[in-house]
Amino acid sequence: MYERRRPAKRQKNLLKIGDFLPKVLKDKRLAVDILDCRITDVWCRAVGPQISAQTIPVKFKNNILYVNVSTPAWMQQLHFMKQEILEKVNTEWGNDGIKNIHFAIGDIPSVPIRREDHISDFNPRLLKERDKRLIRENLSQIRDTELKAILKKVMTREIIKRKLSD
Repeated sequence: MYERRRPAKRQKNLLKIGDFLPKVLKDKRLAVDILDCRITDVWCRAVGPQISAQTIPVKFKNNILYVNVSTPAWMQQLHFMKQEILEKVNTEWGNDGIKNIHFAIGDIPSVPIRREDHISDFNPRLLKERDKRLIRENLSQIRDTELKAILKKVMTREIIKRKLSD
């Protein structure tokens, strides 16, 4: 009456499509500009939330990063900051792979803004006394002052983030 289900055979040597697609397209002589997905994250970290809300990288070709900008005013401002942005992006990227940035007016997809994105530095005054005591107790055994400061900041942010999401 009931059939016993056979276990699925495990597929070995699976490849990610991003690992072989560019080569296949090149072999078929199909020209496609592929944007490395990491560049979007690098761009956002390098330029910050205000600029990244008005821009989006769309293409990376021949060491040139092509970026869409929401308005002409933003594009003009970014042209003034171009060298500084280029240095920051290359620093975040970890090499000097980007030689130039080309800005153009284009569509910027709207991204839903999360509440924690608006709060760049969580205010420690939002902590209750018991939260502060908990952090002090957990960090009391750590001797390295730099590590202690980093952990304190991370713990503070996490506690406040949890309170804000409730």
